Order: sequence, then structure tokens, then C-alpha cells
Amino acid sequence: MVEASARATPSIPLHWKMAIGFAPGLSLGFLAHATVGAEHHAVVWLTQHITQPAGTVFLRLIFMLVLPLLFSALIVGVAEMGDVRALGRIGVRTLASTIVLSGIAVLIGLSLVNLLKPGTNIDLTVAQQLLAQSGERAHAIIGDGASNQGAMDLVLSLVPDNIIRAAGKNEILAVMFFAMMIGAGLVLSKQSPATAALLKAIEGLFQVSMTLIGLVIRLAPYAVFCFMFNLAALFGWDVLQALGAYVMVVVLALALHFVVVYSLALRWAGWSPLRWFARAQEAILMAFSTASSNATLPTSLRVAQDELKLPGNVSRFVLTVGATANQNGTALYEGVTVLFLAQFFGVQLDLGQQLLVMFVCVLGGIGTAGVPAGSLPVVALICAMVGVPPEGIGIILGVDRFLDMCRTTLNVTGDLVLATVVSKGEPGDTGSA
Repeated sequence: MVEASARATPSIPLHWKMAIGFAPGLSLGFLAHATVGAEHHAVVWLTQHITQPAGTVFLRLIFMLVLPLLFSALIVGVAEMGDVRALGRIGVRTLASTIVLSGIAVLIGLSLVNLLKPGTNIDLTVAQQLLAQSGERAHAIIGDGASNQGAMDLVLSLVPDNIIRAAGKNEILAVMFFAMMIGAGLVLSKQSPATAALLKAIEGLFQVSMTLIGLVIRLAPYAVFCFMFNLAALFGWDVLQALGAYVMVVVLALALHFVVVYSLALRWAGWSPLRWFARAQEAILMAFSTASSNATLPTSLRVAQDELKLPGNVSRFVLTVGATANQNGTALYEGVTVLFLAQFFGVQLDLGQQLLVMFVCVLGGIGTAGVPAGSLPVVALICAMVGVPPEGIGIILGVDRFLDMCRTTLNVTGDLVLATVVSKGEPGDTGSA
């Protein structure tokens, strides 16, 4: 009887467990900031020795397993397509949809910045304080942006001369290119015991990676508590209030793209948006909590397979590529931030310069690392391109963590929307059933 009752008791879904960790973490963080302040020795000790290390360990466990997962999932996805024509068709549809969705996202962001002008009303005294507080970190980020490659160097870096070194340096795009080549090679090779054994081994690596990440994901509610406590305890509402107009524009633009553009895309793919968002909520909440597209990839793959019932070969291909290449939220954020800083510094950007910003932001969304704060060096680079002082990013560093969580949510949701759109009409597509 006891065993039967235990089996009958449903376990709490992971996304609800994360929500349970989210609320008390945020509440206790705000309480600590309001009562004793971020500089209090107890808060400093707790964040430096408990919550920050715990969150970092969780992300490192995920990142440790993401590379073998991404590598194996992409090879299996390509190999399962069966022929090169299917790979070409799905690849072209993925690239075209990525460019369209990212272009719309940046256009929404730039339109709202030009309309609401959040950079013209920021308090100069507060801005100077923010710049002084974040000066060292801002200069480090500017250095990263200055070392970024040019367009041709970026293209050349896609083809690694040493895949082991590329993997060691965490050059995700190069590893993805190599995985796609292996997958295409398996498709083109005549079926033989050797190629079948290789594919079986790679499928085994994919299954083992998913199993291990599934174990790590069980720690997500505790990691979410730590992330939220750190965010609220260290920054409170002060920075959000000082940069309220900027934060409002970014969040509004992200929300418009999330609700309107993605809903229209899902309607076109034959889905009810409400039903789709309900099924995808676990990946959406994980993205908001971790602020990392790469860390959310395992959850996205599971949601695509178990909740959305998308064809496995398409979802594995699109989601692994999209975790790095389809970042609508990142592209939107970069465009809004560059124009916001231009307005603050009084730099007038004409239509041609804004179109250049839009173009570079779309490219930046494709090449930006899917890790927390991965877009900041790109923002610094674009600012330098159009004559905006790149050190201005120091103004927005205090709110970047929160906005990173918001734009990652759009990125991951966009990956799943892209997989849904590309799956339309493909073998194995069940629509919204």
C-alpha cells in the first residue's frame, strides 16, 4: 500500500521547482539589500563563499557537458536526415528564418529607442557614479571587444585547423562546423559496419551526455535560488530605478518580439501560441534563470522531443546551431544599447549608421557566445565602429545581469520557435497535436 501511494504521488515538475527557488531567492536578496546593504560583511561573505560559488559550480557542470552534447547532437541530427538535399533544405530554411527573426528583433528595438529616447533623460551624476564604479570591468570588456575578429577572420575561424585546440579554446562555431562535416560524411558514406558503429558510438555519447546533464539539472532549483539572491542582494532596486527608462525599453522590445512575432510565427507553423508556450515553459524558465543559451540547450532538446514532439533530426540540428547562431534577444539588446549610449553621449547617428548598427547586430547575434554577458564585448565593438565611446558600457553593467536573463529567454524561445517553424512539412512533423 505504501509503495502504491508513493507511485501515485506525482512529482513536482522541474519548472515549478525552479519557480519555488526563484521567489525566496529574490525576496531574501531584496530584504538583505534593503536592511543591511550590499556592503555588509555578512552579505559579502554569503555571496562570495556560498551563493556565487554554488551558482558557478552549477554552470560549470553544465558547460562541461554541453560541448560533447552539442557535438554529438549535431552529428546525429545531420546523419538522421538521410541525404544531403534534406540537410541543404533544412540548413537554408534555418539560416533564412534566423536572419528574418533577428532582423525584425533589431528593428523593433531600434524603433523603440528612437521613439522613447531613454538615453536623453538619465541623471548625469548617477551616470558618472556608475561609470566610476564599473570602470575597471568596462575597460576589460572593451579589451575583449577590441580583440574581436573582423568579418573575414570570423568566416575563416569557422574552419578549424586543429579541432582539439578549437574544442580546448571553447570555439563553439568551429566545433559545430566539424560536427556538421562528420554528419555529412556519414550521410555520404556508403552504409557499412564501420560507419554504423561510428554513428552508434556518437549516439551513445549523446545519450550519456543527456543522462548526465539530467542529473545536473536536478540542482537547478538550488542554483536559481543562488542566482536570484546574488542579483537582488548586490544591486537591489537602486540601479533599476536609475536606469529605469533604458531597462523599460529593452524589456518592452523583448516582450513585443516574444509575444507578437513569435506568436505569428507559431500560427504560421500551425500551432496555438498559448498551447506552445505552455509546453515550452520549462526551457523558458531555465533560460531566464541561467542567462545562458548553451546551459539551457539540454532542456530545450528534451522539451522539443517530449513536449513539442518535433522531428528529432530537425530539432537536434536547429537547436544545437541556434544555441549559438539564432540569438534574437542578443541582437535586439545590442542595437538598443548602442543607440541608448549614443543618445546619452549626444552622438547623432543618421539612418545609414543605424542600418549599419542593425546589420552588425544581426551578425553579432549569430556569432556571440551563448554564455552570461557574452554580448558585452560585441556592444563595445559596435560602439567604437559608430563613434560612441565604448567605455559607456560601464553605465549599464549594473543592470546587465537582469537584462541578460531577459534576452536569453528570448534567445532560447526563439530557438524552439525556429525548430518548430523549420519542422513544418518535414517527415515526422505532427503539427500541434
